[in-house]
Amino acid sequence: MRTLPSYVLITPARNEAQFIELTLKSVVAQTLRPCKWVIVSDGSTDGTDDIVSKYTAAHPWIELVRQPEREQRNFAGKAMAFGAGYSRLHDLEYQVIGNLDADISFDANYFSFLLSKFAEDPQLGVAGTPYREGNATYDYRFNSLEHVSGACQMFRRECFEAIGGYRQVKSGGIDLIAVLTARSRGWRTQTFTEKFCSHHRSMGSAQHTGFRERIHRGRMDYLLGSHPGWEVFRSIYQMKKKPYFIGGLLIMGGYLWTMLSGHEKTMPAELIPLRRSEQMQRLKSVFERAFRNLVTHG
Repeated sequence: MRTLPSYVLITPARNEAQFIELTLKSVVAQTLRPCKWVIVSDGSTDGTDDIVSKYTAAHPWIELVRQPEREQRNFAGKAMAFGAGYSRLHDLEYQVIGNLDADISFDANYFSFLLSKFAEDPQLGVAGTPYREGNATYDYRFNSLEHVSGACQMFRRECFEAIGGYRQVKSGGIDLIAVLTARSRGWRTQTFTEKFCSHHRSMGSAQHTGFRERIHRGRMDYLLGSHPGWEVFRSIYQMKKKPYFIGGLLIMGGYLWTMLSGHEKTMPAELIPLRRSEQMQRLKSVFERAFRNLVTHG
């Protein structure tokens, strides 16, 4: 039987009292527990620390690191909080490191499943699963299985060190940048669809809601280097979802406004050609499937 690699987890958490106990229960119930799990409370004021402290008292392998409350809230804070947790791991021997959100839950074999994928493939650098919100699972028709959601990203240690960890980008996209950097360095990255995690807060809802969330999504697409052609078809596709037509227009509007405003892209310049090439390849695949279906059923 193949020996599974050892692993550690880091969870940046800010005011996650509503959901973090679901995550705590999921990790404690794992058939293969981490060597260490560092939960970094990023200035939480809602009782998150009290909930985590109950578990650290019962499980010595869980550690709570408290960070002071920050005056400014941005996505660089997540990278900073992760770095604070990472600094607590230097004396440990492990082979895989995970970045785990504080608002997800999963079954008892979740990590043993992902670790088995690392054991099987020495070139696998980043691994994860789809996330589910309510009854909806992430739609991979418009995203490659090579992308790994930030809800739970597991890195081979050598890969994480080679890419230099997470970049402190204030506008967001640190998870995407990490995965693209890994691929640009020759590592394989993959989402494995045999399992999923349940995401209990809608993606993006922590800072943006309603129409603002759609505008923010378009803005982020521009900042993270999305191809204009990709963005057009992405916006059209989003018109099928609530708030239907207006939602897609807001995404396209956010993209165009950010472009015309002269904002500098936050995606590292060396990664933009890779991102755009992959987007257009996926778009080509969508059209090819649609054409085949038309020929077959037309």
